[in-house]
Amino acid sequence: MRKKVFVVMLAIALVFSFSLAISSAVAAPKVLKWKMTSTWPPSIDLIRADYAFVEAANQLCKGRLEIKFFTGGTLMPSYEVFDAVGKGTVEAAGDWPNYWAGKDPVFDTLGSYPMGMTPFDYFVWIYGGEGRKIYEEAYGKFGMMYLVTGVTPMECGIRSNKPVKSLEDIKGMKIRMSGQAQGKLLKDLGAAQIAMSGQEIYQALQKGVIDAAEFCSPSCDWGMGFGEVTKYWAVPGWHQPASVMGVMINQKVWDSLDKDLQEDLKLAAKAACVKFTAEQYYDVIEYTKKFEDKGVQINRYDDAVLTRIEKLINKHTEETAKNNPLFKKSMQSQMKFKKDFAKWRAMETPFSFGYNPTEYPNLD
Repeated sequence: MRKKVFVVMLAIALVFSFSLAISSAVAAPKVLKWKMTSTWPPSIDLIRADYAFVEAANQLCKGRLEIKFFTGGTLMPSYEVFDAVGKGTVEAAGDWPNYWAGKDPVFDTLGSYPMGMTPFDYFVWIYGGEGRKIYEEAYGKFGMMYLVTGVTPMECGIRSNKPVKSLEDIKGMKIRMSGQAQGKLLKDLGAAQIAMSGQEIYQALQKGVIDAAEFCSPSCDWGMGFGEVTKYWAVPGWHQPASVMGVMINQKVWDSLDKDLQEDLKLAAKAACVKFTAEQYYDVIEYTKKFEDKGVQINRYDDAVLTRIEKLINKHTEETAKNNPLFKKSMQSQMKFKKDFAKWRAMETPFSFGYNPTEYPNLD
């Protein structure tokens, strides 16, 4: 009798344990695994936007989604990441939109544009205006969702080994500069645009293959060794008043996520944007000084230069808008924002984004 009771109790215990195991298996959600790569190798400071996004996403989506990050060039060449995300080879990749202007000119407006949006303009247009919808429409044409993960300060400007104080000084120079619109401007100014990846610039400057180059913010340019191979720095960076960083996500993968996960990834991108942008801006203090301490001479163009560049770029903007509806839509939206914001921008002067006091209090 005791043996029968023991067997029955054991059977009940086994059934109960099995039921609990099944229940736990059903209750425990499957953790989604993503691969994310980038256009940026570790040597280029802009990868910090990707690092910030992955860190925030993995924290916010813990137990539901896990992103494994591969730096630029480890899974595929950097310029192949756009197609890789669109096809679903990887779920996501960090980028700078202008790299894809050859696929559609609208991307030239979404990463940076000569005499275009400032960092603050992009922030307000994307998060307060209709900018986010323009990004989603542009990348949506290629089967992707897009989240902004950071905005750089004004790109440094032209670095060279001969002084550049006017646009006439640029004539005849071979300049590494990104962007389709930027290339058209250089042609107008009698200079030649040389296309090359960020990793190639140092040697090209060192060997004299190019006469000058631009890349990004002071911290980024310093990390790429430009202080060692250039003597002059021309500002402001009219070619790129700001640069937007972001993450491309395969649209089918995005659509398969539940609403909560999508919202958490959007929050992760915003958190990355704040972290990356604030750090990039704070870093200009240290790294501008590093260039000066290295002996690099900073030359500023006359204000008339910006007026001339503005007239030249407006001509190219109008021509491109005639042939590309989405480019036109993006530029119309940006120009409307600028016009609508102009009154407040003028009222806010000299406190618009920054103010250099004429006198400082003595606090020693």
